[in-house]
Amino acid sequence: QVQLVESGGGLVQAGGSLRLSCAASEGTFSNYAMGWFRQAPGKEREFVAAIHWTFRFTTIADSAKGRFTISVDNAKNAVYLQVNNLKPEDTAIYYCAAGHTGTLAPSRSLGAYDSWGQGTQVTVSL
Repeated sequence: QVQLVESGGGLVQAGGSLRLSCAASEGTFSNYAMGWFRQAPGKEREFVAAIHWTFRFTTIADSAKGRFTISVDNAKNAVYLQVNNLKPEDTAIYYCAAGHTGTLAPSRSLGAYDSWGQGTQVTVSL
């Protein structure tokens, strides 16, 4: 399994921005999808965005389109989620995930990912 460590969360006012980072353990991820999911209190974990490590194809949740951007830095073995124009409903723990994939378009499904980080808290105030 891949070891993942998230960082970059925090408390921000509505309309603000954050850059979430996910550091992956050393290894080769050429056929991996890297995803970001989030879980708000009392709610199920939901898909936010995902990217194919090599081909950079992305899948973005409707709630994130136009505001969130996912990217990969091969040199740093890292995945980033730039989150802009944050809203109170974006408040959640954000998790990074990794999973081997055979398709160019990364999956939205939790079951497609078998490695998870510990999460980073994002809180958006009015």
